[in-house]
Amino acid sequence: MEIFERILGIILPVFIIIALGYGYARLRGNAVRADMLSVNRVSMGVLCPLLIFTALAAKDFDLAHNGMLILAGALISIGSGVLAWPIARAFGYDVRSFVPPMMYNNCGNMGLPLAVLAFGASSLGSAVALFMACNLVYFSLGIKIIESGRSDGVHSSKWKFLANPMMIAMMIGTAFAAAHVPLPGPLFQAMKMLGDACIPLMLFSLGVRMMDVNFRSWHIGLVGAAVCPLAGLIVAWLLDQVLGLTVEQRGQMYLFASLPPAVFCFMMAEQYKQEPDKVASIVLLGNLAALVFVPLGLWMGLPG
Repeated sequence: MEIFERILGIILPVFIIIALGYGYARLRGNAVRADMLSVNRVSMGVLCPLLIFTALAAKDFDLAHNGMLILAGALISIGSGVLAWPIARAFGYDVRSFVPPMMYNNCGNMGLPLAVLAFGASSLGSAVALFMACNLVYFSLGIKIIESGRSDGVHSSKWKFLANPMMIAMMIGTAFAAAHVPLPGPLFQAMKMLGDACIPLMLFSLGVRMMDVNFRSWHIGLVGAAVCPLAGLIVAWLLDQVLGLTVEQRGQMYLFASLPPAVFCFMMAEQYKQEPDKVASIVLLGNLAALVFVPLGLWMGLPG
């Protein structure tokens, strides 16, 4: 009973903030989209990169110590796509719509706050390491899957993903972590305060974004909502048998594996005109299903 109370205490604050964002969007209607546009621009361009950089550049973050965790995150993302591919074929789904969301879970908006609540503020660096691994896989392999076989000329530069502010923050933060370069205390604290503001903002924005998705393609949404976390947990369990992870890293890995598809997948589907209504249903139903699968992942990963 104690572990279930702990799990409830971890996930409830996250979903309460998401619900508040959704309620605010319902109350304000279309006006909220204009309000959130500037907030999201600042969040994704400034606050989130600072969150990532300060987590990696922190004195207590050990890049070598988290090497296995980064490997686990990459393998879970790739493995989830491998398991999802034959399922997409069996149900007659377009793999370009179904497989990439299975590879890119909500390790940003939802994963980072959950990791802090579950394992404490000192665990943020490890959660960012998993976030980094997932982003590297999605923006390289995942985007290539979306673009494969397209005849409409919608393609991106091979290295365009490296220009993303979050990717830049990851690369600079990784360099600071590898070189053990200390930042002046006041500067680091100011950057960290700004970065920490990103966590509740991301959750609130996720709730607002839920206004844009629907249940029209409910069948693929239900399948995707189950396949994403289940495939991740299967791969995580297999990795748990062979990787020498610490107790906390093991918990982080299972939490990461249980997360639903990222809202960003819907945004990319819109950009590439790759059945965005179906991807929207996968994202919406997946995030609702997180109420079941995230506790399952925490139960598998948390020590009794």
